[in-house]
Amino acid sequence: MNFFQRRKATSFEETSTFLLVGLGNPGREYRETRHNIGFMVIDRLGELIDCKLMKVQGKAIIGIGRIGTVKVILAKPQTYMNLSGQAVVALLHFYKITPANLIVAHDDVDLPFGQIRMRPGGGSAGQKGVGSIIEKMGTSDFARLRMGVGRPPGQRSAADFVLDRFDREDEPFLPEFINRGAEGMRCFVTDGLDTAMNRFNPKS
Repeated sequence: MNFFQRRKATSFEETSTFLLVGLGNPGREYRETRHNIGFMVIDRLGELIDCKLMKVQGKAIIGIGRIGTVKVILAKPQTYMNLSGQAVVALLHFYKITPANLIVAHDDVDLPFGQIRMRPGGGSAGQKGVGSIIEKMGTSDFARLRMGVGRPPGQRSAADFVLDRFDREDEPFLPEFINRGAEGMRCFVTDGLDTAMNRFNPKS
């Protein structure tokens, strides 16, 4: 039985608090960029569960709410992407949350636009926010919600690509894409990672 299966086997009334994190960069200039889709997912989840992210705690903006009977902390680190681990680790320690109850939503250039993939751990695949969290936590054993933004065209660098807004032809599909990401995080809390992966990951 692995870490996530042990967590699922416990009744939800008895589980500890969950930390649901969306990665992005603070500031109006980054608000609607590909790199900030993690922020967008967390904002949408906050709307779905009526949890406002208005409290500043440490290096993050957070909201405290419930999904069913489970207490959840929704968080958007305000450290800029490559230092996200500072905010995440501080929240984990303050609320005494285990890695099994953490999920991080982030952009992923290795997935086509509109595709999501949930996974139990692994490396950062070059995503600097995830890399920072792994470094500060000292483990890669936490759930991820990878939000596909597609690869940059031609010779354009991925770093520049993710700091731009979505293409105009993609924008009509963004609300549903973001909503599916938020529902995937909610499913992680209510039903466990295995169920969420089966429900939201693309079928091979």
